[in-house]
Order: sequence, then structure tokens, then C-alpha cells
Amino acid sequence: MPEILVLYYSRGGSVARLARQIARGIGEVEGMSARLRTVPPVAAVTQTATPPVPEDGAPYVEASDLEQCVGYAFGSPTRFGNMAAPMKHWFDGLGAQWASGTLVGKPAAVFTSTATMHGGQEATLLSMQVPLLHHGCVIVGIPYTEPALSSTRGGGTPYGASHVSGNHDEPQPSEDEATLARALGRRLARIAGKLMP
Repeated sequence: MPEILVLYYSRGGSVARLARQIARGIGEVEGMSARLRTVPPVAAVTQTATPPVPEDGAPYVEASDLEQCVGYAFGSPTRFGNMAAPMKHWFDGLGAQWASGTLVGKPAAVFTSTATMHGGQEATLLSMQVPLLHHGCVIVGIPYTEPALSSTRGGGTPYGASHVSGNHDEPQPSEDEATLARALGRRLARIAGKLMP
């Protein structure tokens, strides 16, 4: 069965929960399934290697995940209007995939979480799309035909799914945020199905 890679970095759990909603939407499309993966953290101290498998949650991504999957959803918390360092570090290491065209012609979507409504969600989503354009991906967003996009009081943008965790760092997406994340997953899966060779 064709799979969509849902790859994310999550520190407080918000992005991981959004990833699961996107994966749920992918699974709602007949003949498609999601492959959840995460990227390892980065730190200034590099003498200690990260364990090959996280203690809990999704396993770390491998190059074969990119090759085997027919589409992608990439998620990161917002850091000053940009993706978090672990996701950027991972993107920066894709030179071989860029040279070989591994991602060319495959659909890709992005998602994020911030603490506040004006924490840079849209800037982060757009910054995550830039390397995908360099890789030749077909960018997938959320059209305004999704009613929740016009009524959400939290996250959710045409650039991708998003979540506002608020002052109390609530990791659970609101009903509208979850609805939009699932809608993005379904749209990504449908487009991947149409673009498959």
C-alpha cells in the first residue's frame, strides 16, 4: 500500500499530536497509509551520539523513508518565524536526495505549532516550503473550500495545518485545528494518488 511520510520534530507534544491528525486524514483515503517518523534533536554538544531509536513515539527518519513514500508532510514547532533547528538540520543534510531527485514530483505539505496567534505560524510554514520547492516537490495547502479555515479561532492556514498552544502550552489541537489537519492529510493523500506513476 502506498505510504505518505509524516515527519516531524516535536518538543512539547503539540506538533506530534498534529502529525497524528494528519496521519489519520491520510488513512481516510482508500488505498493510502501514513508512515510516522521524527527527526533527532540537535545540541551544541556533539560528543554524545543520539540513540538510534527514540525512547517513545515515532522512530527516527531514514533515507529509505523518503525513497519509499509517495508524498510527505513535514512538521515543526515555530522558532521565531522559522522551523526548529532539528528540522532545519535534517533538511540541510538532504544533498544526496536533491542531487538524485528523490523528492521530485512528489506532493508535500507542512504543519506547525506556536504558543500565540502571532507567533509566526505562516512565516514558518512558508520557510518550510522553500527547501521543498528546491527539491521539486508539489506543494499542497488547505483551500478555503474547507469551512473550518474560515471559522477557526486558533490555528489553520491555507499554507498548512497549525495549532496555537496558548499560554498554558495546551498540546491538544482544537476541534477546528484537528479538522483542518485531517483535511490536509486527505488532500495530500488524494493528490499523491493522482501523481503516482
